Parts: sequence; C-alpha cells; structure tokens
Amino acid sequence: MTNPFGYSGKRVVVTGGATGVGAALLDLLAELEAEHVTVLDVKPPSAAHDVYLETDLADPAAVDAAIAKIDGPVHALFNNAGVADTMPPRTVIAVNYLALRRLSEGLLDQIPEGGAIVNTASTAGSQWPSHLEALNEVLDLEDWAKTLAWIDTNLTDLDVLPYFFSKELVQVYTMRSSRPCVRRGVRTNSVCPSPIDTPLLADFRATMSDKLIDWNVSETNGRLVTPREVAMVLAFLGADASGYVNGVNLLVDSGFTAAMTTGQVDFSGMA
Repeated sequence: MTNPFGYSGKRVVVTGGATGVGAALLDLLAELEAEHVTVLDVKPPSAAHDVYLETDLADPAAVDAAIAKIDGPVHALFNNAGVADTMPPRTVIAVNYLALRRLSEGLLDQIPEGGAIVNTASTAGSQWPSHLEALNEVLDLEDWAKTLAWIDTNLTDLDVLPYFFSKELVQVYTMRSSRPCVRRGVRTNSVCPSPIDTPLLADFRATMSDKLIDWNVSETNGRLVTPREVAMVLAFLGADASGYVNGVNLLVDSGFTAAMTTGQVDFSGMA
C-alpha cells in the first residue's frame, strides 16, 4: 500500500534549499523517498538533492531560465525561499512574492493532477485583511515591473514593512490562486510559521527588534519553532495525505494567533 505521506516516485522542486527550513525539507524529502529533487537557490545546498540550479530569485530572467531547465512532471513545488528587510524593499517583494508567483504559474502545466504548490508564508502576513484592497490591487497587476513600481510609489503610505507586506501578498495569492488551480487538479496552500530558529533570525531581530521577537516567543510556548517542524508541515501539504486541503494558510505558531484572537495574549511585554 502506498504511503500517503511519502514521496516515492515523486519529483519535486524546492526554492531556498541551502539553509534553514529548505535544508530541513531536503533532509525530510530524502527520508520520505522522493524520487527527484531540484533545488533553486543562490547557494548550493549541502543536503540531499538531484539537481541544483543557481538562481537569483530577485531576477525575473533568472527565474524564467530556471523554469525552462526543469524537465518532466513536478508533483510538488515548494516555494520556500525568502529574505528579510535587511534587503532592499524591491528585493524583498521580488524574492518573497514575485518569484513565488512566477514559478507557480510557469510550472503549473508541468504539475499533474493531484499535485501541489506549497508556499512558505509567515504569521507576519496575518494582518492581510486590513490591507486587502491594496493587496488585491497589486495581485491584479500580474506583472513584475509594474508591481515593483507600485511598491516604490505606495508602500510607504501603508505604514507596513516590506517583509510583512510580502507575506500578506503570499497569503492572499495562495487563497486567490487555489480556486483556478484546483480546477486543474492542483492544490495550493501555504504554511505560516512564527519566528523560526534559522540563520535568518538574526536579520529579523535587526529589522523587527529583539523585543518583538522575544515577546512573540514568550507568548507562545517559550521557544522558537525548528526548521524541521516547519518542514514536516510543508511536506504534509505537498503529499497525498492532504489531498482535500486547498486554499489554506496553515498556522505553525504553537497557538499564538489563536491566543491573540481570543484575547489571551499579554501585550504588556510590548509596552
């Protein structure tokens, strides 16, 4: 009997596989017997993989070149790569949202029925309802250069950090794209972790402050989520076991959002 949680016979694509969650995901996919793994990153991964495509995800031409090199079926696409606000706003939006969208749409015809697209979003994007009009305006542009021009002109007025806005875009894009994709037999979901214990955490501490990160951790269960814990949820959403899950932004935050929504979070630590 086929393991519904496994990847035997499946070919997958992972972005951002060199470190952090992506590296943990590569280890996990090897354990789950993935047949073939292609990694897109600016640095080569050390974890198990079959093909490495050096790809600057901030460059649309590089993304298109990578798409052209990916042969055969893609049973699961993991759009995992991301950068923090230590990078310029254009780079943040390009890597975290535009490349994700371009890969999803560029590889869609290669994803067979029953396949999946899994995006790594963040709890940082949880305030999307308050920016929905602007987010839909950006999503409607469907163009790399026009999107970055919009960011140049409008983002400052929204009073939201580029990283937060990029993850709001990912969450809303996941929901919007899930309906047309599932009608082609392809599911689209995202994972929304709280702060993760990866090398990128230092960048988040620099841009969001130690105070905010430490408060978030203290109001969950007192520790950061591990890369493997996030990778396991990514793998679940890409596997047959989640075959009727679609259009979901799945929280991986040890109940922080649930506690905040129901008035159980102590905000005095942020005073």
